[in-house]
Amino acid sequence: MTEEFVEGSRKDEPPPRTRISTGSEGLDDILGGGLDANRLYLYEGRPGTGKTTIALQFLLKGRSLGERVLYITLSETKRELEVVAERHGWSLAGIDVFELVPPETTLDPERELTVFHPAEVELSETTGLMFKEVERVDPARVVIDSLSELRLLAQSPLRYRRQVLALKHFFAKRNCTVILLDDLSSSQDDLQLHSVAHGVVMLEQLAIEYGAERRRLRVIKMRGIAFRGGFHDFTIAEGGLKIFPRLVAAEHHRSFLGEVVSSGNAELDQMLGGGLERGTNALLIGSAGVGKSSVALTYAIAAADRGERAVFFAFDEGRGTVEARARTLGLSLERHMKSGLIRLQQIDPSELSPGEFGANVRRSVEQDQARVIVIDSLNGYLNAMPDERFLILQMHELLSYLGQQGVLTILVLAQHGLVGPMDTPLDISYLSDAVLMLRYFEMAGTVRRAMSVVKKRSGHHEHTIREFRLGSGGIALGPPLTEFSGVFSGNPRFTGDVIPDMDVRNER
Repeated sequence: MTEEFVEGSRKDEPPPRTRISTGSEGLDDILGGGLDANRLYLYEGRPGTGKTTIALQFLLKGRSLGERVLYITLSETKRELEVVAERHGWSLAGIDVFELVPPETTLDPERELTVFHPAEVELSETTGLMFKEVERVDPARVVIDSLSELRLLAQSPLRYRRQVLALKHFFAKRNCTVILLDDLSSSQDDLQLHSVAHGVVMLEQLAIEYGAERRRLRVIKMRGIAFRGGFHDFTIAEGGLKIFPRLVAAEHHRSFLGEVVSSGNAELDQMLGGGLERGTNALLIGSAGVGKSSVALTYAIAAADRGERAVFFAFDEGRGTVEARARTLGLSLERHMKSGLIRLQQIDPSELSPGEFGANVRRSVEQDQARVIVIDSLNGYLNAMPDERFLILQMHELLSYLGQQGVLTILVLAQHGLVGPMDTPLDISYLSDAVLMLRYFEMAGTVRRAMSVVKKRSGHHEHTIREFRLGSGGIALGPPLTEFSGVFSGNPRFTGDVIPDMDVRNER
């Protein structure tokens, strides 16, 4: 029987469309399953963006599958790579490392490993040494770090391109997937590399005016692979790169019953026409201290009382403050937190990227099965964003995703000012299914609070303004303030005979 061979390939070569993991769950998700096997890819980024780390993840994944893997380094020593691996809790055992950089013992004639410095040998010799090592090891995965050394040796763009093409043609004849690393040391974009590589992934590190640096990734090109475009946030932590794919709400949908969800307060449910529906979101808007967080916390407690899970993301207040408020209102927050039905997570907006926060919310829904999500507040979330336009877009995707998952979302937004005209830092009311406005107003020498439902897309709701108070029994709402006008302007006018007092009404 005659066996047919394809020129430049081996008979045990897998089909061209075989997909392999990049070693990063997040990048695999962005690429819809990973890389095409036996192709050449480029990871590019400035020094410090995480190229070496994600390249090691690629090789570690191959090692875990029993593959031979090879790391060819022209810029770092094996010891430096071992330090990187140790800090991530990894071992380089089982990974062949071929150095083309001289350690301090380069001149030691007793040294078994012959070490070459790229600046001391011809470019053709350097590539020739790499080819020989690849042929000796016969790896399934190869990382070459970095192309900037080859660019320096080439001294001309034409010669450099020829050597890169030589690399590509050499590996095309082998059952091998190659990752090239480039630190962008050239003064301009190296588009010739982009044209040669099967795919290009760019890593960036951004310095913001305050807080930790932000890192993001973008797939520039990937032949034959449908990938999720745009920027994706990532962090470098122990264990490697944690990539947070950009959330696309249209990719996530599940069936759910749109039943009404109670707040646990009969008067508040009455104002909302029975309550809020699953798969919707409500915006609580008002000045600082008026009671927005308390109302939001009431929904989380009510969910836990029903046996559902709720997650409270606190951007502005610490855990102790939220727990103290719950005790003051007589809400059983600590009990539900101990049972695991409520998770309170304090968020530091200066340390957390929006992509990481979105991934956290998604994990709360898909893994923790949370049915109520509270974000307190959008002001803190806004501080995590470099540009307000992107906040609106990201919030739109996040709310659409939560709605398609049947989650009730409670959003808190603080207005600037206490009484009189208010300034809203951003207008997100058009994205909200329901809007509850909470305001201070002055009457008879006392500061009072009022609440009104100004918008509700699904079902009917009251169009009244009610006074409410916060006390040991939780939230107490009074009847509609029918004898007042100008309450939300902070300068009410009373047209009745006797100024109403909630304490008197409650006693009656």
